[in-house]
Amino acid sequence: MKRYILQRLIISLLTIWVLVTVVFILVRLMPGDPFISEKMTPEIRKNMMEYHGFDKPWYVQYLKYLNNLLHGDLGLSLKYSNRSVNTILAQSFPISADLGIRAVVLATVLGLFLGVMAALNNGRFFDYFCVIIAIIGVSVPDFVAGSVLQYVFGLKLHMFPIARWESFRHTVLPVVALSLNTLAVITRTMRSSMLEVINEDYILTAKAKGLSDCEIVTRHEIRNAILPIVTILGPITAGILTGTFVIEQIYAIPGMGRFYVSGINDRDYSMILGMTVFYGVFLVAANFVVDIIYGFVDPRIRISEK
Repeated sequence: MKRYILQRLIISLLTIWVLVTVVFILVRLMPGDPFISEKMTPEIRKNMMEYHGFDKPWYVQYLKYLNNLLHGDLGLSLKYSNRSVNTILAQSFPISADLGIRAVVLATVLGLFLGVMAALNNGRFFDYFCVIIAIIGVSVPDFVAGSVLQYVFGLKLHMFPIARWESFRHTVLPVVALSLNTLAVITRTMRSSMLEVINEDYILTAKAKGLSDCEIVTRHEIRNAILPIVTILGPITAGILTGTFVIEQIYAIPGMGRFYVSGINDRDYSMILGMTVFYGVFLVAANFVVDIIYGFVDPRIRISEK
């Protein structure tokens, strides 16, 4: 098991290094200039380029950025004066994480329930109902779902506010809109996995031993069918916790999405790099944790290690 964890750790660190390198190069290849403005004179622009180190060769900038990154410094924002990317992340990430955690919990709990019930009622009305929900959830983009929920439950029925992030009522619509796609994926995956497990020989053996249906479902079917969910839940959780930019823009939520989009529009190199690296590290870390959990959950990994 120690060798398995070490291998995953090395792969994760290499992935982060490749991510930082590729993003740094792509950002430097972006057309335009972060200091191009009608009010900025050539002298001021030259001073700004020297202050932020953009006048130096690209490899010098790259090595300096790696050194700062190892010390946890993501740099200063080029748009927000005297504000570092670390400070902006510290203010915006908790809001995106709050939105993401609510969406993950809702999608996971409801998705597992619907997937299990659909498999247990295979070929019946409830199964078709869950399949239709899953297809709609996967097919409808986030911005469409968010806009429809705003129009129906906000403008027409006046049940929930259509924007802002203040009270619990403000969180309902964005959480539901954000969780729909994940809910559909978990429902479909759990249903398919349950249908495979139900036909396994050990399930027939458990029935032959006289175990109750409830015991068979909880101790044998769900326990073995949930392994694929553990695999996909890591990257899904990381993606949601770091903020879905479209949902945050639609509902005017002051999370990471607003700063990331404005950074791209304003060519804020530090903001783009910092947000992308933070998201990438979060995603790699989530996958690493899932791999470790999978190693404990799936006995085949431990057996192959021995």
